[in-house]
Amino acid sequence: MSRQGFIRSVVVAGSGVWCALRRERNLKIHAVFAVLVPLAALALHVSALELALLVAMIGSVVAAELLNSALEAAVDLASPDVHPLAKTAKDTAAGAVLVLSAAAAIVGLLVLTPHLHFLF
Repeated sequence: MSRQGFIRSVVVAGSGVWCALRRERNLKIHAVFAVLVPLAALALHVSALELALLVAMIGSVVAAELLNSALEAAVDLASPDVHPLAKTAKDTAAGAVLVLSAAAAIVGLLVLTPHLHFLF
């Protein structure tokens, strides 16, 4: 792939992220945590490995939310009428994001809580 082709791919992907961020309420919530958690981690002087783990979890949740949004759009296009399988597909994808978000929250608590010793 040429450099220009690569840059075009990145611009198109960035456009997709921006489009989802404007339209998806849950992605906006994840974006807030994607900014606040690393800032808190840096303020608490977590290790580089702990920060990497937090960033990996944040990236995973945001990616899952983007995939969920893409799946919902594709299902809506393919099945504009209410259909039980369409509902199952959308609910299952949303459930995957929920499970990953819960895991990320647990990891965040496990990483950050020991650094909050000054509060206890």
